[in-house]
Amino acid sequence: MEHNVDRLALYGIDDYWFSVKYLGEQIEAYFGKGESKNLDIDYVWEDKPLGTVGAVSKINNFKHDYILLTNSDILTNLDYEDFYLDFISKDADFSVVSIPYQVNIPYAVLENENGCIKSFKEKPTYTYYSNGGIYLMKKEVLDFIPKEEFFNATDLMEELIKKGNKVISYPLAGYWLDVGKHEDFKQAQEDIYKIKF
Repeated sequence: MEHNVDRLALYGIDDYWFSVKYLGEQIEAYFGKGESKNLDIDYVWEDKPLGTVGAVSKINNFKHDYILLTNSDILTNLDYEDFYLDFISKDADFSVVSIPYQVNIPYAVLENENGCIKSFKEKPTYTYYSNGGIYLMKKEVLDFIPKEEFFNATDLMEELIKKGNKVISYPLAGYWLDVGKHEDFKQAQEDIYKIKF
């Protein structure tokens, strides 16, 4: 968390809300109100699990017109400025950092029509984009989040798409690792010294 906060601070982000429950007292004791880092840190306590975005409904006094929401267990060298500028230039309502995931098919893939092969691709590689757990949104988007109910960012994305809001993807070209599992946390401890952050 501290690494992420320090990186965000380098981009001029100085106003934070931490959603906490498990070990929340330790997190609050460690970061306090952010004075030691010249930051403003507040806390949202989840009495019950509210999902990846549900806790945001408990915040009534956002200071800025744009909200950056990120999972705290991600290690990335995302260029937050470029992410923001992409969001602004496309006049989006919501943007999600997407992580490329390649699938290599070890066989020829056939394209069939009525039982006849029309074409095929020999051992193709397909690239899919997965949700990277980092989001940027206009403040107005918060109106779509139900109050103190379990609600994931993917639920919010689905609602916005259904209502016709502009939801975009920001494909990440850099490093990204979800450190939620022990083996990934170990990998992050090694990578943090090798990757340029």
